[in-house]
Amino acid sequence: MRWLLVFLLAFLVFNGLHGWLRRIGLGRLPGDFSFRWRGRAVHVPLGSSLLLSLLAMLVGLLV
Repeated sequence: MRWLLVFLLAFLVFNGLHGWLRRIGLGRLPGDFSFRWRGRAVHVPLGSSLLLSLLAMLVGLLV
């Protein structure tokens, strides 16, 4: 249950910061999907999430 909440929170954060993250290159990686559903733009940043998770894991291992 905890992992589902973490995933949903990360999804909301990515959607909220989509404009800023796109300027630095995240959100345009292979595996990042954007589509319109019921008149709303939905962004699913799977590739960017994987990249940020790997970076966080590396930082965690080094600290």
